[in-house]
Amino acid sequence: MPNATPTPSAPILPGIRSPADVKSLSAAQLPQLAQEIRDELIAVTSKSGGHIGPNLGVVELTIALHRVFSTPQDQFVFDVAHQGYVHKLLTGRGGEFFRKLRQTGGASGFLYRSESEHDSFGAGHAGTALSAALGMATARDLRGTSEHVVAVCGDAAFTCGVTLEALNNVVSSTKRLIVILNDNEWSIAKNVGAISHYLNRISTSKTYNKLHHDVEAFFKSFPTGVEMNRVYMKWKRETKDFFVESSLFEKFGLRYLGPVDGHNLDALVKNLEFAAHCDVPVLVHVLTKKGKGLEAAIEHPEKFHGSGPFDPVTGESTKPTPGVPPNYQDVFGLALARFAKADPNIVGITGAMPSGTGLSHLAAAVPKQFFDVGIAEEHAVLFAAGLATKGFRPVCAIYSTFLQRAYDQVIHDVALQNLPVTFCMDRAGLSPNDGPTHHGLFDLSYLRCVPNVIVMQPKDEDELVDMLHTSLHHPGPAFIRYPRGAGTGVKIKATPTTVAIGHAEVLREGSNIMIWALGSMVQDALKLAARLAEEEHLSVGVVNARFVKPLDRALLLSHAACIPLLVTMEDNVLAGGFGSAVLEALQEADCPVAVERIGWPDKFVEHGSSVEILRASCGLTAADMYRRVLDRWRNRSHERVEAGV
Repeated sequence: MPNATPTPSAPILPGIRSPADVKSLSAAQLPQLAQEIRDELIAVTSKSGGHIGPNLGVVELTIALHRVFSTPQDQFVFDVAHQGYVHKLLTGRGGEFFRKLRQTGGASGFLYRSESEHDSFGAGHAGTALSAALGMATARDLRGTSEHVVAVCGDAAFTCGVTLEALNNVVSSTKRLIVILNDNEWSIAKNVGAISHYLNRISTSKTYNKLHHDVEAFFKSFPTGVEMNRVYMKWKRETKDFFVESSLFEKFGLRYLGPVDGHNLDALVKNLEFAAHCDVPVLVHVLTKKGKGLEAAIEHPEKFHGSGPFDPVTGESTKPTPGVPPNYQDVFGLALARFAKADPNIVGITGAMPSGTGLSHLAAAVPKQFFDVGIAEEHAVLFAAGLATKGFRPVCAIYSTFLQRAYDQVIHDVALQNLPVTFCMDRAGLSPNDGPTHHGLFDLSYLRCVPNVIVMQPKDEDELVDMLHTSLHHPGPAFIRYPRGAGTGVKIKATPTTVAIGHAEVLREGSNIMIWALGSMVQDALKLAARLAEEEHLSVGVVNARFVKPLDRALLLSHAACIPLLVTMEDNVLAGGFGSAVLEALQEADCPVAVERIGWPDKFVEHGSSVEILRASCGLTAADMYRRVLDRWRNRSHERVEAGV
């Protein structure tokens, strides 16, 4: 009689509504849950895009965390939190909410306290988890409660200065903290520097690993208890160094466990249970494979760190729409590579984002003039300053949102010394799917107040190349901002021209209204002007402002003297931005002209499916801007009549 076909197991993931459901499963069911989670991650991110590689790597680790600990009473702090998708699925955020990941009305791509009680700390930038977790553990100690605090840090987080600052303070602040070192050898690109080399040595040392395995197996053969843990830790502290040098983390006062296979659920659970009973700070070193479960993500970890939509079977990216212009980042990267080939003093610096910033083109063309310093923006800017003192022309390619991390270095080390460092800030404006931690809406405001700097934004790709060329011949600090995604499709000149610093460009003359627009808003301004002219028969001009600092005051004041209404348009928050610069210039010249400012409101803009949807939520659609300008024109005309002007 033939064997009966085995009955397929019922799906587990749809029944996971809370961490309690994870605890109720048998150990034998966990591998099936892990596979279902991977299937769901691939299915969802293949449509919406997202951080698929990091999440595929922490499936077993996250399951084990929820088996051993109990959120929200116990608290997990995920560094960056782009690896938090699995945590979302295990804490009641699966189903349709997760399937709208990074889309309007769906789950965010990071962790936010406002989204779930299981998200104890929000994040989006690297290196924040250990300091935050240490603060939470210290608060617990001060209050006399007993919950666990677990910091889940990628190995790249230890290239961040703030993580090392926290590490230095752990033993002086608390006696109970669990740190998970998720070691997959990658941040976005391959990890660089001494820390990554150290972790590689410790994870591959046969002597070190054999000693840890044998000793921990002996002590863990006894019933778990505080006293046995204390004996084990005392043995490690007092005798292990006779056999093998202790880990770096033990020199900071943390007890080191591992390395542990990050895809072995039994080993993970046992080590986490052991750590939970320790009465000293513990670091559990977990080895994971980024992208596990999707072969393309394993073969191309940088591409699948944060991917757009892709074929879930082959891993091939969804083909772009034919005729779409190149991305600004690639226009910048190719231009810089061309300039660097001609001038060996030009160097490019990135903080773990060679592809995202376009500097991969420079790395391929002239690798000796390319530097990836890891997730260390403060160091990147100071490093550039040092290079600049020796006659080099450093170009720091750092996203707008990440340059915030190096603000002191920008002011104190570059601007104060008036050093010729060029900063190219991609993602200026919205990064819609990623949300408030990644929107570049503040750089005009935080840079405009800094002495010695020039701040500019091109209206198109050709002007970006001209501005890069200009900055490389400018004797002081220069900042160029540009948006995420494709350019306008204009042809780039073979030979760039120098842009006259502080000079705007009149694109369309007008006598009723003059729109001063910056960067990506120039195209919106031209469309708005055309519509007002056609439907309202108004004479509307458009200026490509180009520079926020220095502002073209002469042209601005000439317009203020004869044009009834000025409009400013910027892809930045209104507070302290381009429109504020215009108002200040007019006030200083005692020009009482009417001004309508268009930009982002004084609030954090959430994630959404597209720029258009987020603009609509903030009153910045083409129709919204048309109504605002027309209403202001009509109100101002009415006011002039009443005043007898």
